[in-house]
Amino acid sequence: MSDADLVRLHAEGDKDALGVLCDRHGPRLKAVAARIAGQDADDAVQDGCLKAFRRAGTFRGDSAVTTWLHRIVTNAAFDIVRRSPLVAEPEGEPSTGSEVAQADTRIDLRELWSGISREHQAALLLVDMMGYPLAEAAEILGVPEGTLKSRATRARAALAGKLDSAADTA
Repeated sequence: MSDADLVRLHAEGDKDALGVLCDRHGPRLKAVAARIAGQDADDAVQDGCLKAFRRAGTFRGDSAVTTWLHRIVTNAAFDIVRRSPLVAEPEGEPSTGSEVAQADTRIDLRELWSGISREHQAALLLVDMMGYPLAEAAEILGVPEGTLKSRATRARAALAGKLDSAADTA
């Protein structure tokens, strides 16, 4: 049964159809969510599938069902990250200078990542980290391909500049 058939069946009242759809695409949805929300990936997928369950009747079919699901789960993952404070580093002094430098770098990278917009994070995540083709990533995010390409380019430049500045001060 196709993804579109499962969404249609759900909208017609089949309570199991959307669960089959989320199970079918679960591993890839979780991989995207894990890149955004880390350990909270399962929560992001669950939240996303619940939102899809509630909104299935509004699915127009303008994009592929998987694109629609990815967009919902991506947004749910970003919502979780936005609501969560940064996790504190473990207490205690690292034993070597190398470990201190690694801990500082880890903190800086988190700060750098949080210093770019959500749109730029999504562009880098889908294109550079997850390897989605530009056209598919643009469809997932609901933006034109040129916009996504521009966001990814600007995000890379912003991160590179911040990394250069951080290296100069280190």
